[in-house]
Parts: sequence; C-alpha cells; structure tokens
Amino acid sequence: MLSVAWRAGLKSWQLPLLLALTSSLLALADAGVDEALRYHREAILHGQVWRLLSAHLLHLGWSHLLLNLCGLALVWALFVDELAGAFGWVVLLGSALGVGLGLLRFDPGLEWYVGLSGVLHGLFVAGALRRWPEQRLEASVMLAVVAGKLLWEQVMGPMPGTSAISGGNVIVDAHLFGAVGGCLAALLWGVKIRTRKRTLLF
Repeated sequence: MLSVAWRAGLKSWQLPLLLALTSSLLALADAGVDEALRYHREAILHGQVWRLLSAHLLHLGWSHLLLNLCGLALVWALFVDELAGAFGWVVLLGSALGVGLGLLRFDPGLEWYVGLSGVLHGLFVAGALRRWPEQRLEASVMLAVVAGKLLWEQVMGPMPGTSAISGGNVIVDAHLFGAVGGCLAALLWGVKIRTRKRTLLF
C-alpha cells in the first residue's frame, strides 16, 4: 500500500505524468495518427478543431519529445504547489488554445505544427503569476526571465541550439501565444476566485 504522502505526491503530479504517458504512446504510433492529430491549418479551418489541442501531444521525434518532457518536469517541479489540481488543467487548456488559435490567426503561412513547448511557457507564466502574491521578488524575476526569452525569440529567432536538439524548426510564435494563453487563464482563474469570495461574503 502506498503511504499517504506517496499518494498525495502522485496526485499532485497527475497532469504531467498523464501528458508524458500520452505523448510517449503517440510517439510509438504510426504516421497516420500523427497526420490525424497534428495542427494543420486547412484541416482546422474545415472543422477538425480537435487538432488545436491534440497537436501538443505530438513531437518531431524522440529528441524533441525528451526535450519537452524534461521541460515539463522542470516546470512542474518549480510550480507543483501552484499548478497541482484544477488550476493546472485550466492553464493547460488555456495555453493549448492560446497556441492553436494564435497560430491560426497570426501565422497564416504556417501549415502544420506539433510540440508541447508553447504549453510549457503558458504553465511557467501561470505558475509564476500564482506565486506572485506570496513571493513577489522570486515570481517577478521568473516572469522577467521568460519575458526576456520571448523578446529574444521574437527579435533574434530561436535560442541557439534548440533547432538542432528538436530536430526541426522551432516555432517561436507558439511560445509567445502559449505564454499569453497561460497568463489569461491564470488571470481569469483569479477573477473567478475573487468573485466567489465576494459572493460568500455577501
């Protein structure tokens, strides 16, 4: 029997473990699955809207998958207290939609996309925002670092070496749109909590 502490730990890591398992299984699937689930602009515009979410579970290859899973483990280790539970799922959804809809609206020349990196940026930003009221200096530094990275990518392109490690082109706009989606999800969650508190008071 698992101890209470082990069960609590597994529960708090439920989301990243599920993402890692699903992404790994999809990496083993045949090419037809990839074709059916990746972000594909024309397919989405013709009604295949599930691709806005499923694309983030696919990767260019094993090196790309490993890079993203390491990033996921790092983000979750940094913000496990902030992201565990329903908040993490809301941010995951907001970040994924932020990437998909952002690419659809602002990158009409991008035909297809796969990867989790945009969502990781959204999770990082949301985790830092939720930590901000209690640890403002630490959270502010984290937000400044990710903002600097996003600015670099928009001006200079991908961080050195990331394209080689990923095994393909790095779509830096996905990082920006994921961060915006995560930020919006965190802010909307905060508005919901404050509204609920006011309702309980009155």
